[in-house]
Amino acid sequence: MTGTDNTWANAGASQFHLPTGPAQVLRGVTGLVVPDRAQLLERLARVSGQLEGTRFAFAETEDGAEATCPWGNRIRCHAPDAARFGPITLGIPYVEFDVPTGTAGGIARFYREVLGAPAWTEGTTARALVAKGQHLVFRETDRPAPPFDGHHVQVALADFGGPYAKLRERGLVSREDNAWRYRFRDIVDLDTGAVLFTVEHEVRSMTHPMYGRPLVNRNAAVNNRNYAPGHEAWAWAMPPR
Repeated sequence: MTGTDNTWANAGASQFHLPTGPAQVLRGVTGLVVPDRAQLLERLARVSGQLEGTRFAFAETEDGAEATCPWGNRIRCHAPDAARFGPITLGIPYVEFDVPTGTAGGIARFYREVLGAPAWTEGTTARALVAKGQHLVFRETDRPAPPFDGHHVQVALADFGGPYAKLRERGLVSREDNAWRYRFRDIVDLDTGAVLFTVEHEVRSMTHPMYGRPLVNRNAAVNNRNYAPGHEAWAWAMPPR
């Protein structure tokens, strides 16, 4: 979907929302599974000259690439790996945030007790399962973080009202859009109320009219030089075994 103020770029069963206005930079890294490592590296190299003078950069890794977009967003690209990411060839299996030291335990508890999401800690890292095969990851660091600039992630809940009531009781609901969507920004310590980390959550109900709709994904290997009818779309799930 495109418009004058926003473009939605599909990635498997998920999307990047690319609005107009000042650039927003995630305080962390987005994990992206891409179908073909060699084609990815070729595409990144091809646009390097066109993006000279921006923050764009990339480095080859064992299974893909570490890339930085022209505005500074970090994207870690992986080749498909069913054991790590599930049976997908294209998608966003995780979003990883850099969070202050000592916050991982409280963040995991917040997701468990407020949103009802399976969440746990692994050393100084918290993980919350927010959709099938998709995690929000919170990795502690002592590096100073830039101020929050308003970027958001979207999650869908089967229990829409329960978390809303808990968030509202603590004064954490930051915006109410309609009957199927509200937002909150602060992840807090449930004992003290201290803010542990801030990132806007767009919370949708699974009764939202657009929940679970099929998304069309472009086959990035097809262009106007090698076009072949019937190959424009990419099947983001692995075939049955």
